[in-house]
Amino acid sequence: MNKELVRQALKTMKQGTKSMLAQATGLSVATCGNILNELIDTGELLELDMEESSGGRPARLYRYNVNFSYIACIIIRAGVKTHSLTYTVANLAGEAIKEGYQETDRMEPDMIEKLVDQLIGEFPQIRAVGIGVPGAVNQGIINVSDIKELINVPLEASIRDKHGVEVIMDNDMNLTVYGFYQKQGYDEEKSVAVVTFIEGCFPGAGMMVDGHILRGSTRFAGEIAFLPFGMSHEEQFRQLHERTTFYSLAGRAVSSLIAIMNPETIALTGSLVEPADVELIRQECLKYIPEMHMPQLMLLENPHENYMYGLITMTLESLSYSLQLIEKRR
Repeated sequence: MNKELVRQALKTMKQGTKSMLAQATGLSVATCGNILNELIDTGELLELDMEESSGGRPARLYRYNVNFSYIACIIIRAGVKTHSLTYTVANLAGEAIKEGYQETDRMEPDMIEKLVDQLIGEFPQIRAVGIGVPGAVNQGIINVSDIKELINVPLEASIRDKHGVEVIMDNDMNLTVYGFYQKQGYDEEKSVAVVTFIEGCFPGAGMMVDGHILRGSTRFAGEIAFLPFGMSHEEQFRQLHERTTFYSLAGRAVSSLIAIMNPETIALTGSLVEPADVELIRQECLKYIPEMHMPQLMLLENPHENYMYGLITMTLESLSYSLQLIEKRR
């Protein structure tokens, strides 16, 4: 845990001395010195020149080596005619080292595992793999998805066992709302949601409540296609894809979220949402929700950027000390 404190402090301050790290972490200078020596021996830290002296003895500067190890992040998307994989290999500062894109008519688990094999073969310093999926994930297994071939496949465990790396797999909307939330840089914990309406798919939502992702006991939270709309899934799908009925059905889904979580902001996104729909959905919500409880409704124009940012951030956190993860994403 002390080692992780030093790591995080040095990442935050970019570079520092033993005494600066001791002050930032609350550890003794001697403890920081021992940890620094260990991290230097493994290559995780870089020794820099001495800092400029202000009259006393100059101290050695240290910097975290952001290229000590990498992460691989893969986003699986379901399309109307084709499915796709978007991937990024990033360093420990979240900077992209390699990016790529693949399309396929049929998304088989083997295709994802082959991509991981390829990336780890090219970058052996990959220590964690993050996977974003269009569906619900519980205990590393997809149980609801628009891509039927991935349901009930132990993909997370298979990659972890084969390569001995940390693996996280999460719902696309959880990752998108996490990225959106992190990019806002809130000073205090807030409640926000991102709701997506994509052509060819059922709607979904990602929710942050008081600064933490709302997942539910079986990680089913946010599957708003299962709300009791009083119609079959087939009829719901048809109405979502009809311009004359879209905003009404979308408004009812958003109203349900407002009544349950009372968020500060709801961001709407997806190919079915047009700019004018934001106000139409707001007016539909006002049929059910008192205006004083209405959140800010906005159009999220760069969901893919927020999605990948959320996946990179969460995958980097998986490399951190497990007790700190409880605080970050409990």
